[in-house]
Amino acid sequence: MPPRAWYARSDAARISLHGTWRFRLSPSATAEDDSFARPDFDDAQWAEMRVPGHWALKGHGTPAYTNTAYPFPVDPPRVPDENPTGDHRQLFDLPEGWGEGPAMLQFAGVESCARVWLNGQELGHFKGSRLPHEFEVGHLLRPHRNVLAVRVHQWSSGSYLEDQDQWWLPGIFRNVTLHRRPEGAVVDHFVHAGFDHVTGRGTLRVECAPAGRVTVPELGLDLATGDSASVPVRPWTAERPYLYDGELVTPGERIPLRIGFRTVRVEDGLLKVNGRRILLRGVNRHEFHPRYGRTVGPEAMRRDLLLMKRHNINAVRTSHYPPHPAFLDLCDELGMWVIDECDLETHGFGRQGWRGNPVDDERWEPALLDRARRMVERDKNHPSIVLWSLGNECGTGRGLSAMAAWVRERDPSRPLHYEGDPSCADTDVYSRMYADHAEVERIGQRTETPLPDPELDGRRRELPFILCEYAHAMGNGPGGLSEYQRLFERYERCQGGFVWEWIDHGLRQQTPDGEVFHAYGGDFGEELHDGNFVCDGLVFPDRTPSPGLIEFKKVIEPVRIEGSGSGGGSADGSGGPGEAGGAADTVRITNLHDFADLDHLAFRWTYEVEGEVRGEGGLVVPPLAPGESAELKLPAPPVVADDGGEAFWTVRAVLAEDTAWAKAGHEVAWGQLRAAARRTAAPPAAAPALAAPRRGEGNVILLGPGIFDATTGTLGYLDGIRLTGPRLDVWRAPTDNDEAAPWQPDPRPATEWRRLGLHRMRHRVDAVETGPDALVVRTRVAPAATDLALRTVYRWTAERDVLRLELAVDPEGDWPAPLPRLGVRMSVCASLRLAEWYGGGPGEGYPDTRAAARVGRWSMPVDAMQTPYVRPQENGARPGVRWARLTRSDGLGMRIEGDPEFYFTARRWPVEELDAARHTTDLTPGDAVWLHLDHAQHGIGSQSCGPGVLPQHRLEVAPARFSFGFSSLRGASPFAGS
Repeated sequence: MPPRAWYARSDAARISLHGTWRFRLSPSATAEDDSFARPDFDDAQWAEMRVPGHWALKGHGTPAYTNTAYPFPVDPPRVPDENPTGDHRQLFDLPEGWGEGPAMLQFAGVESCARVWLNGQELGHFKGSRLPHEFEVGHLLRPHRNVLAVRVHQWSSGSYLEDQDQWWLPGIFRNVTLHRRPEGAVVDHFVHAGFDHVTGRGTLRVECAPAGRVTVPELGLDLATGDSASVPVRPWTAERPYLYDGELVTPGERIPLRIGFRTVRVEDGLLKVNGRRILLRGVNRHEFHPRYGRTVGPEAMRRDLLLMKRHNINAVRTSHYPPHPAFLDLCDELGMWVIDECDLETHGFGRQGWRGNPVDDERWEPALLDRARRMVERDKNHPSIVLWSLGNECGTGRGLSAMAAWVRERDPSRPLHYEGDPSCADTDVYSRMYADHAEVERIGQRTETPLPDPELDGRRRELPFILCEYAHAMGNGPGGLSEYQRLFERYERCQGGFVWEWIDHGLRQQTPDGEVFHAYGGDFGEELHDGNFVCDGLVFPDRTPSPGLIEFKKVIEPVRIEGSGSGGGSADGSGGPGEAGGAADTVRITNLHDFADLDHLAFRWTYEVEGEVRGEGGLVVPPLAPGESAELKLPAPPVVADDGGEAFWTVRAVLAEDTAWAKAGHEVAWGQLRAAARRTAAPPAAAPALAAPRRGEGNVILLGPGIFDATTGTLGYLDGIRLTGPRLDVWRAPTDNDEAAPWQPDPRPATEWRRLGLHRMRHRVDAVETGPDALVVRTRVAPAATDLALRTVYRWTAERDVLRLELAVDPEGDWPAPLPRLGVRMSVCASLRLAEWYGGGPGEGYPDTRAAARVGRWSMPVDAMQTPYVRPQENGARPGVRWARLTRSDGLGMRIEGDPEFYFTARRWPVEELDAARHTTDLTPGDAVWLHLDHAQHGIGSQSCGPGVLPQHRLEVAPARFSFGFSSLRGASPFAGS
């Protein structure tokens, strides 16, 4: 049947055919004949299969992951004989009162090709995995024992159009339903609901076959289909997604409507909705569940959108196919700008210079147009969809032009998107993937590299710009988000982008011992795969937010809260927690929403000294319109006699009332401002005397609370606490972004680090010297096979019960690459499992991923400090730490102070084991806690697919000076005062 608009409910009967089906898997398309489709066929010996679902996730065959390569020989339109084929059978009865007459059998999603029989009669076959297909079956139905038979082939000619960087998972993975179509039922309908931002009026017109009437009680409308009416309305936006309830009535059916009035246009070189430029704070979203693959239920869909809304995300690109239509209903309801993308990608042809690419072959044009039609017709009534996308990474060709022409004629109300054609000949926006910051700035200035064709160049230069993919969220990262966002805010042409991507596609597995981990490419014996490149999301496979999502929320928050007045200091920016200038006495609030004022938010302040709350209250903020700012006086800081430490104001914007996506009190934005410290007058104290190092029995040196090896100068005990180190360290278990994608230009960070030998540095002690008040250890730290080195001097002193270490690091040689990290590494007893620190937190942060780290006093078990990236890698550093503690449950332990602030990492395995691990289950806690106290870290970037680390976040090799103080804790409460 021709494609038509999807709707969730009507008064016409329908039944779901979900449930347990009979299933048989064959190794090829021709291994079995068609006799299984006969109603009397005996399937008693077949397996059972839950539909919707993927057979490869139910013990029949295995999943396989490739990014761009086709996992079969490229010989379009043919596929190999080795073509797993699943035969499905379902027996069903019609409900009482079903009646006779037309009925529609609908498949919402089947990968990749299906043949269908009902009661022994073949209905036909179809391709287009993420699109609906319907057959008229009323004449074949009977009251009882209807037999539906479906043969699904994993590979077909359609597979060449579905190379979309995901698991290859055949099966009937979306709804199968039977729809009663009584005489006069709706064949199709198209809701047109525009909004005039000048007059404030909306215009409604509903096309329908057959003709009927439309009522919208709230607006007092009762219209014949085809007629239009213009009335004052509340417009629909992603920020305030107002929907009017209506009803479409034809002689045979009643359909509820949810109508959102809005108008989308490209004008003045900008993408506008309801007359205003919008800024897309978006993510790319594949449909994925760690147990069920692309079978994603309504609870998971809603959970995705609630998480997005709670993390300030306002836009979704449905990469790279139309999602389940229920997801779009939720986008309408909760408020989300949507780019709806066609089920089309031919990326694998790029590996052969696009030779044979179907989108430039007229023989494929009917298939391309069919996919475009099925997307647009199914989804045309969703106000959340503001752009149609022709597909993804298909190169260029006449097929795309044909699709664009058809879509424009069918729905001129929405602009068109496609990234793969730099000429933008068939699009209304200029779209790029992974453009670095410098290129984005040039595009914002409309000074990008010109196209050879002056006419096309002039047209493209007038188009709005979006990054349809950026900030590759693979593993630890992405870095550089703050710098991107400032460009989007500075240049109106740059209208935001979509982080790649929303979720890690790790498939839930268990070890023989029952430990859960998430599998990626290669874990199922695939002969061709792309490893963990499928795990590149802002949430982990179980939909737990990653540090990257927490960072993204902070960077894109729709209210900016920053210091102003006397100091202008702010502690929330990319410079890191607490690194702002002078003290603030006023706060500047800026509304960054596109449409909403601030009347839906309440503002709260907290005043803290050394991480302890001294006062809190409300802050009256006017209901600023979008783009407006106000400077507000902060209250006088509360006075506490003993306060003499570092103080901060934290100002938070929270929801004033419950919304559809979060409760009142949910934090939308925050800012942290350095406050003036109040110090009580105290008489000057004489500098404490430094202890003298002395020799002890057993070849040791005693200095204050420390016991050192006299030969190596290594600290072995701190006031009875056994430890090893600290020792200079520069290696980290490379992140996915350190490893970089294979196609990235050299030098790729981790490759260069290993080439230099930074993962196998050797230490030589040149001198252990004792003086009247210090122990000095001189070392040379260097990799084999080079003359590069780091001359390191450890100077140990003791004041009362504090052992202080001052380090001087001076490089030798011409270092060709930055360092991964620079600091010291040490181990302590595994019983010190509780961590507390004052500094950035509560989550991890690195030089270019620390906007979300706020200065405070944080505490958690060491195990909770780990970030369980699907492929283990460097993680867990807390930035801007002033002091940290590690204790046992009874409070015994040690305290570490840093000057300057440092990165604090604690884990229960050494970096070598973290580097070697492929999955989280490869990491086994040992008999020590390993500490990294880093003076500096190299940034993160997003070079796993995007740009590398920005210059200001690179850890260049240079002389460095830093110090730490170590002291013991003697059994006080582990989280007592400093």
